[in-house]
Amino acid sequence: MAPKALSAEPADESPPLGLDRFHVLADRPSTGRLIGIDLARGLAVFGMYAVHVGPDVTVGGPVGFLLETARGRSSALFALLAGFSLVIITGRPHPATGRAGRQAVARVVIRAVVLLVLGYALTALDTDVDVILSFYGLLFLAVLPLHRLRAGALALIAAASALIMPQVLYVIRTSIEDGNWADTVTAHDPLARVTGTDGIIELLFTGAYPVLTWIPFLIAGMAAARLDLARPGVRSRLAVVGGALAVLGYGGSWLALRLVPGALTAVASATGGGSASSAWWSDTVGEPEGHTPLAWLLVAAPHSQTTFSVLGNTGVALAVVAACLTAADRMPRLTRLAAPVAAVGMTALTLYVLHIVALWFFDDIWYVPAVDGDTLSALPVLLGFIATAMLLATVWTRLLRRGPLEQLLHVVTRAAQAVR
Repeated sequence: MAPKALSAEPADESPPLGLDRFHVLADRPSTGRLIGIDLARGLAVFGMYAVHVGPDVTVGGPVGFLLETARGRSSALFALLAGFSLVIITGRPHPATGRAGRQAVARVVIRAVVLLVLGYALTALDTDVDVILSFYGLLFLAVLPLHRLRAGALALIAAASALIMPQVLYVIRTSIEDGNWADTVTAHDPLARVTGTDGIIELLFTGAYPVLTWIPFLIAGMAAARLDLARPGVRSRLAVVGGALAVLGYGGSWLALRLVPGALTAVASATGGGSASSAWWSDTVGEPEGHTPLAWLLVAAPHSQTTFSVLGNTGVALAVVAACLTAADRMPRLTRLAAPVAAVGMTALTLYVLHIVALWFFDDIWYVPAVDGDTLSALPVLLGFIATAMLLATVWTRLLRRGPLEQLLHVVTRAAQAVR
């Protein structure tokens, strides 16, 4: 399916996770699909599949390296693109004002609530997947007040939050380890009682995607969306910034772990003998068992929730977005070949939900190598998931405008039209 050319049809807001055909308002009356964003989102979906379905990284070789690279960074790419989507919904290049602005804000709020509910429904299936949707729902609400800011201000806030929030989270998590105040809050939290989780404490602090340290990804995506990506040099500068952040995050962690006396030993001890030497970029280091040492703040493993990890993951996400935008603009033949990947990006919410339901169904009905940890047999299962996703997405987007869940979100958010 070839990329669609610029058209005069009204821009279609993309829901969080970008789960729809992506239109971008330009400085001219016509609008068009931003194919590169669909490509980036499709790659993020495949990265999620690799983490949840693929072999363990211990297979080694190129496959192991690719699988290790996907860990944490694919979800960070999703989060950055979600911030991009929020700006599209609320107006790009300039935020909508008046009644249109209020309706756009209402659409974001409705979508956030839907994601929150859908995320907890998937969590109730009790798979091994750390479902991200509920965290996304709260993240959208957290960054929504910033939607009118310009790119420069958003970039500064993203940088400040990346520098400050991980330290705040470390202090809070340490206080949770040392006391029982979080249990008291959870015991009185209606959300915790309804969902059977740790409720707001989990969403903000203790979950796999704590809002405190995932806010920078969305704000960085919002800043990128405010840029005029059609101007010469903007995408290349975005790639340079992404590369610099990746080097600063991962390279800075590598240096810090080796220059700070006892850091590697403290990290290895905290993780029960995990691979501390790879803690500057890989999740193979593991998670702290018991008290988290101060040296953990020097780690850049994708889910370590540190400043180094946020900087590195943001850099990778920006570089991927810049590369996909450039490919879509300058390599139309490659873009046509990658159309099935873009189709996956256009139906990302549906395919994300389907893969979790599939894991639950297969694990409950019969043995599946990927689900039950058979590393040697998991790669064909992963390839099967990817091929099925591309086939379903390609067929669906040729026949209909939106994916099933994307259409549901579109219908539900029509309620925002009642806002005056």
